[in-house]
Amino acid sequence: MRICEQTTRSPVDKASDIIYNICVDAHIKSRFNMRELVKSFKSLSDETRLRILKLLLERECCVCEVMQALDISQTRASRNLNALYDAGFLKLRKDGLWSFYSIDEERVKGYLSDLVEAVKKALEGNEVAALDMQRLSKAERVGPECVRRSRR
Repeated sequence: MRICEQTTRSPVDKASDIIYNICVDAHIKSRFNMRELVKSFKSLSDETRLRILKLLLERECCVCEVMQALDISQTRASRNLNALYDAGFLKLRKDGLWSFYSIDEERVKGYLSDLVEAVKKALEGNEVAALDMQRLSKAERVGPECVRRSRR
């Protein structure tokens, strides 16, 4: 796969170039199902999902940790985690009332692996992603009642 040379381009431009090259490579090799590819790209078309994927490249997270790291609501965190899960990027592990998400290493192969690497590379040095990682290091696993109390 050939990746375009970049100079002082934004992470979004870098990601666009990388994704374009992945599409060309995948098309040439005819190694994908078109519906699955479209679903994958749709799931990565949102900044919040890219930021979540970057967090999960670091470690497994519960919904409350994603909420704290990205400073978003539980609904928004859950909705975006579900979109990444449905697209095949994540696996879900339940432990009682807790839901833990991580990168699904078994399913993320071929072009999905290339897309995950593209996100990782595109967000290197990104200030927002760096701030997310700082907040993740301080995030705590809290129960639903703590989340409700903190919103009052």
